[in-house]
Amino acid sequence: MSSSSLRTAAVFAHGKWQNPFASWSSSIIDSGMKGYADIMKWQLTRRPPAPTTAELDQMLPVVPIDWAKLRNPPADKVQCTWIGHASFLIQMCGINLLTDPVFCNRVSPISFVGPARQRPTPCAISELPKIDAVVISHNHYDHLDASVVHALGNTARWFAPLGMKSWFEGQGVANVTEMTWWQETQFTPRVKMCCVPCSHWCKRTLFDTNKALWSSWAVVGDTARFYFAGDTGYCEAFQQIGDEYGPFDLAAIPIGAYEPRELMKAQHVNPEESVQIHRDLRSRKSVGMHWGTFILTDEPFFEPPVRVAAEMKRLNLPKDDFFVLNIGETAAVSDGTLQQPN
Repeated sequence: MSSSSLRTAAVFAHGKWQNPFASWSSSIIDSGMKGYADIMKWQLTRRPPAPTTAELDQMLPVVPIDWAKLRNPPADKVQCTWIGHASFLIQMCGINLLTDPVFCNRVSPISFVGPARQRPTPCAISELPKIDAVVISHNHYDHLDASVVHALGNTARWFAPLGMKSWFEGQGVANVTEMTWWQETQFTPRVKMCCVPCSHWCKRTLFDTNKALWSSWAVVGDTARFYFAGDTGYCEAFQQIGDEYGPFDLAAIPIGAYEPRELMKAQHVNPEESVQIHRDLRSRKSVGMHWGTFILTDEPFFEPPVRVAAEMKRLNLPKDDFFVLNIGETAAVSDGTLQQPN
C-alpha cells in the first residue's frame, strides 16, 4: 500500500468506534433520544409498499443456478453469483469468496418477527462450492447470519472488522482475521484482502452500539480486483479507495434501502450516490446489491435499478457498466467486458 495523507483512519474513542466522516455529523443515529424517537415513530407508522408474488416472479425471478459455471469458473475473470441482498459468491484468482452471506428467512434477533425474505435464496449454503473465504462488512442482522457462521464454521477463513472476533469465537469459530481500515492480509499467494472504510455503524444487541468496527473490502488479486462496499452512506472514502486500489474489474455497490432520506442518508446511499461511488472507485463494471430481498425501508421495491439506469443515462455512461442480476444469476467480468448471464 502506498503512503498517503488522504486516507481516513478508523477512530476509537470513549469506548466505541466513531464515524469520522463529515456526512455523519448530522446523522439522526447520533442525535440522542430525539433521534431514537424519530426512528421509533417511523418504524411504528411506516407502511412500506409490498409487491405481490406475481410482481416478484415477473420483475425479479429467482433463476436456477448454473452449476457448471460455479464448478468451472473462468480463470481470467471475476465471476459473481447473486444469492440475494448483499450476498454474492465471488470466484476469482483461484478462490471462492462469499460476501456478507445471509440465508435466513428473517433478518432479526428474533426468528419470528422482523424483515422477512421476499425472494428465496437460489440454493442452500451446503450446495455451494467449497468456500475459501468470507468477508463481513458489519454485524447488522441483514449482513451477518449466525446460521451461516455455524454451517461454514472453521472450514472457511473469515475476514471481519475489528471488534468482531469475540462474537465469532462465541459461535465456536476461531478461523477469523480481524482488520482495521487500510490493513492488508495476504490470503493466498495470488490474493490480498484489504479492509477499507465506509460510512456506517454497528449494533447487534441493545448494549453494543459501535463496539465493533464496520468496513468495506478490496480483494486484490494477481489478475483481477474486486470491491465489496458492504453497507454505507456516501463519503469521501470511495475516492481514497479508488486512488489506492482502483481501477476495479468489478464492484458490488448497494443501491437500495434509502427512504425516508432524512433517516437513511448518512448510512445508506441512494441510487444516484451509488453511481457516484462506481465513478469514484474507477470500477470498470459494478453490480447493484442491497435491494430486492428484504423490505427494510420505504422506497418502491423495484425502484433502485430503475434509478441507477436513469442516472447512468443522464451521465452518458454505458448502461451495462452498472448492472443488476436476478437472484441466482451468474455474470463474469474481464478487461471491462461483461459476460451477460444466459
